[in-house]
Amino acid sequence: MALEVFHKDETLQMRRKLIGQSCRLFFSRDPVKIVRARGQYLYDENGMQYLDCISNVQHVGHCHPSLTQAAAAQMDLLNSNTRFLHDNIVLYADRLAATLPKKLCVFYFVNSGSEANDLALRLARQYTRHHDVVVLDHAYHGHLISLIDISPYKFRKLEGQKEWVHVAPLPDTYHGIYREDHPDPGQAYADTVKSLIDEAHKKGCKISSFFAESLPSVGGQIIFPTGYCKRVAEYVREAGGVYVADEIQTGFGRVGSHFWAFQLQGEDFCPDIVTMGKPIGNGHPIACVATTEEIAAAFTANGVEYFNTFGGNPVSCAIGLAVLDVIEKEDLRGNAVRVGGHLKQLLLQLQTKHPLIGDVRGVGLFIGMELVKDRASRKPATEEAAHLVRRLKEERIVMSTDGPWDSVIKFKPPMCFSIEDAERVCTCIDQILREEFLPLLSTSPLHQNTLPPHSVHSPLQPHLSHTTLLSLLHSPSSPTDQKENYMCKFFQTWKSIFKSIVLLFFLLILKLYIF
Repeated sequence: MALEVFHKDETLQMRRKLIGQSCRLFFSRDPVKIVRARGQYLYDENGMQYLDCISNVQHVGHCHPSLTQAAAAQMDLLNSNTRFLHDNIVLYADRLAATLPKKLCVFYFVNSGSEANDLALRLARQYTRHHDVVVLDHAYHGHLISLIDISPYKFRKLEGQKEWVHVAPLPDTYHGIYREDHPDPGQAYADTVKSLIDEAHKKGCKISSFFAESLPSVGGQIIFPTGYCKRVAEYVREAGGVYVADEIQTGFGRVGSHFWAFQLQGEDFCPDIVTMGKPIGNGHPIACVATTEEIAAAFTANGVEYFNTFGGNPVSCAIGLAVLDVIEKEDLRGNAVRVGGHLKQLLLQLQTKHPLIGDVRGVGLFIGMELVKDRASRKPATEEAAHLVRRLKEERIVMSTDGPWDSVIKFKPPMCFSIEDAERVCTCIDQILREEFLPLLSTSPLHQNTLPPHSVHSPLQPHLSHTTLLSLLHSPSSPTDQKENYMCKFFQTWKSIFKSIVLLFFLLILKLYIF
């Protein structure tokens, strides 16, 4: 099969014509055309290799041979819907059950994380007979209408917040209302949920569920403070609701020490519903909802059959089983601990050298590096983060940003990511920050700012902002270009001048030597 049908420019023109423009590309000014992949490496139409630091969907690595073989073998035998009896779906459910607390023992298979979260909403409402939902600020749970309604990340750009949605503060101890200097931020943030529930009850509203990612991803790679989830679950259950843990981006061993991110909160915490997707099929469309027998029984009692045409089909379950096998056989959880720990330490070392790095947080291969204009104010460095991502792309490293201000460089690579990969990325980041930011900021108070990144906040000190520097260096031709140009022309010009000076000096020395 040909790797490329059209030239890159023609493919791009056809995409712009045929595909909705709300479906965006990475690096929109100069997209990378990827034609094949293996492990943690992507290859463009010219055979150039890119290191993939963000494809958490391809959990065990792109095009893993065990998965492609399992898919082909089952496809060659049978693929049908789940109204026919087949071993794969029960084998797979049993394997998933072994990774979860005992009470989460009933499974519904669907095709995407959005379907899983939508079904979780239905399960919660059917079981509790309540309607309202508590979510976290900046959350994203999917693209269906029901999920946009509970995703502040989306609904604030559209029709706004529905009356039945209650938004709690994101438990962010770096930017949030309670920070790392608070004696018990977990309890303090949990109490904000309790206050929301109390206010809802005063208005006659009843809470069906608290809905949250176990580690908020779009929110900025946030690690919940200790005790937060347990206390929130207590408050929600006292109000007659259930706790829904969205593990779509964080599950299947990404945190390393545990199979599920919610398990980081301790053995005495267990959600009532868990949703899973993305890495579950390594890119194949499969997702799942796990819940208790009581919640499942209430859903059955409504008398309406739940049928999903492709959910849990034999091919999908064969692939899901193969993913679990690879995680175990290749010790990918152990790799997440080793490589993720090494990567985090390297980033922390960079933080001591570069004032632009305000915070490094994460666990396993779920890590965020937040860029700030000033450590005292913690003002997000959105433009600088975009510039760093663009420069890394030029070094053939695929990276992206996240967080409310797109100021967090996120690391969620395939789980086969290596020590060498981590060192390569950090070496490039160090070089870019050293050569392109420190020279400009060497006389700025920011450069002298040696405050620990988690210091108690002090008044904003005057400094020459990165934004001011960038605006002096480059005026984008359009809003789309603003995040991808900045200092490029400036550095290229001075680089050329420097090379010319060196060459002239060399020729002068040579002339003096000859004559």
